[in-house]
Amino acid sequence: MTDPGRDRVRELLDAVLADDNVSLSGMAASAHSSEFHFSRQVSRFSGESPVAMRRRVMLERACWYLRQGSSVTEVAFDSGYDSVEGFSRAYSRAFGHPPGSTGTESSRGHWLPAPNGIHFHSPTGLYVEDSDGAGTSAAHGETAGNPVALMVRHDLDDVAVLLDAATGLEAAEYERIRLPEHRITDWQGPDDSIAHVLAHLVADKVPWLAAIEGADAPADIPTGLDALIALHQEVSGRWLALVREIDRRHAWADRVIDAICEPPESFLLSEIVAHVLTFAAHRRVLARMMMRDAGIELPVDRRDPDPIIWHRNRIGEFS
Repeated sequence: MTDPGRDRVRELLDAVLADDNVSLSGMAASAHSSEFHFSRQVSRFSGESPVAMRRRVMLERACWYLRQGSSVTEVAFDSGYDSVEGFSRAYSRAFGHPPGSTGTESSRGHWLPAPNGIHFHSPTGLYVEDSDGAGTSAAHGETAGNPVALMVRHDLDDVAVLLDAATGLEAAEYERIRLPEHRITDWQGPDDSIAHVLAHLVADKVPWLAAIEGADAPADIPTGLDALIALHQEVSGRWLALVREIDRRHAWADRVIDAICEPPESFLLSEIVAHVLTFAAHRRVLARMMMRDAGIELPVDRRDPDPIIWHRNRIGEFS
């Protein structure tokens, strides 16, 4: 029997962040789970893959220790890196400056953007932000009082379900043209197959993230299912963290100039999120229709794309 006093979320976090669990297999073993189920459980509770969470929190931990006066070499190996050079590259990508430099002081200190509010706090603890201010667990990332947060989380979660369902398809069925010449927008590629619809669902956030983060223009987006699943895990954390940060700063009226466009064009952050959610909702319904045509049945609790049903299932109202 399951111990009613167990805190499964805490057990999963302990497995992710334990000093000895440097690999996914080690994390899963310490949580008495398979790698597949462990990864899915952590991603569901936190919106972040276990490997990505460990890497981020360990970099926050490294930053904290560097600010306490520890040496770069000492921190690099203590953080699980095989070389100082590898640690320096990862640290520079995350914080925007090398570990030997203090960089610009941030109001968030040693914290990096997180989709779940979970951060390194001290050598003996974590800190979990309650960023919505309504007492809702940050690990869930949505609240009944915040429709934007609810819709963003629903979209990310629903895309993950659709990608998982597509793994049951033969390659020919996955790529088969079901709606010849069908396009949802004039400026994008076709939405004529399950492969193309899922590629849009995963990849359409990528150029917006690049524009807002000031990153390079994205490379070609894959349509292969394994690559899309990996990309969705990576993009989901960044997208959720971005939306939470915009909301925290009340920055919905801020603008970005998207130099990727020709000619460059400016967009409100509120416009960008509304744009992504609008077309994603349409494509998620379209993907369901195509999957039914291909003989794929979604899990009973996920057949209905209604966010009301999703949210009630998520908070346990129907359990």
